[in-house]
Amino acid sequence: MADPPQILVIDDDAELCELLAELLGQEGYSVESAREAISGLARAQEKAFTLVVLDVMLPGLNGFEVLTRLRQSSRVPVLMLTARGEDVDRIVGLEMGADDYLPKPFNPRELVARVRALHRRAAHAGAPGAAALGPAEAQQVLTVDDLEVAPAARRVRVRGEEIKLTTAEYDLLEVLVRQAGTVVSREELARRVLGRRLAAYDRGIDMHVSNLRRKLGPGPGGVERIKTVRNAGYILAREPS
Repeated sequence: MADPPQILVIDDDAELCELLAELLGQEGYSVESAREAISGLARAQEKAFTLVVLDVMLPGLNGFEVLTRLRQSSRVPVLMLTARGEDVDRIVGLEMGADDYLPKPFNPRELVARVRALHRRAAHAGAPGAAALGPAEAQQVLTVDDLEVAPAARRVRVRGEEIKLTTAEYDLLEVLVRQAGTVVSREELARRVLGRRLAAYDRGIDMHVSNLRRKLGPGPGGVERIKTVRNAGYILAREPS
C-alpha cells in the first residue's frame, strides 16, 4: 500500500492544527504540524512533503520569510493563510511563490477543498500516482517563438535558458501555450490551474500572470508576451508566421 500524501501545516494556532489534522486525515492525508516558523521551515526543507499550509502571522519569522527561504530549494505547492481584508498579504504571498491563498477566518472544509485541488495538480504534474506518459508525450516540446515548454519534464526555457517556475505558474503557462494566440478567460484559468471557481475580487490568477511576465521577460522584439484582454482574459501572443 502506498504511503498517504504528506501535508505540513505551519501555524501557531494549536486548535487549528488539530482540526486540520483531523479533517485532512479523514481525506487520506498524513498531517504534520509545526507551531514556529524556524522549526516549520527546517522540516519543510528536510522532508519531501506533498503540500505545505503556511500562515502569514507566525512567531519569529513571518510566513513571507519562510516562503522566500523555502523557494530557494523547493517548489513544493504552498497554500498561504492570510488575514481577511489584507489584500497586500495575498499579493505579496503570490509574488513570492505561493500557489494559492485562503483568508482567515475560513471554513475548514474550504481549506480541505483547496488542499485537494492543489494535490490533484501536483499529482497531474508527475508526483507519485500520476499517469505514465507515452513515448510521444514524453518527447513533446511546445514551442511559441523563443519559448519552449516540455510538459513531461515540466521544464521551461526562454532563448535556451531554463526558467524556474512554481507549480501554479507552470500550470498556467502550459494552458496559455497550448492555446497560444487564443484568449483564455480568467474563469477557465482558475478552474484548470487552481482547481476551483474564481471568487469575487480573487486576484490569484492575475498575480500568477504577473509573476510569469516578470520571469519570462518580453517576447521577441520586446513585445509583451502575455497580454491582457480587457473583460475577457489573457492571451499568449505569438509572432506572425
